[in-house]
Amino acid sequence: MSNKVYDVLKWITLVFLPALTTLTGVILNCFNVGCTDIVLTIMTAVTTFMGAILGISNINYNKNKEE
Repeated sequence: MSNKVYDVLKWITLVFLPALTTLTGVILNCFNVGCTDIVLTIMTAVTTFMGAILGISNINYNKNKEE
């Protein structure tokens, strides 16, 4: 993974997805949508998964950098 791709994915994971999840939760709650919990759980799971993958990628990059 190139540095540019990593940086973009990191920004999406750390800034965009949490903000989008919050916005989605507020909007769904305002309109009393019944599946709000399911949607927020899925969005949070995707964000967490991406964070874990990026963390593993960062660890592997640092290991290879030291060698």
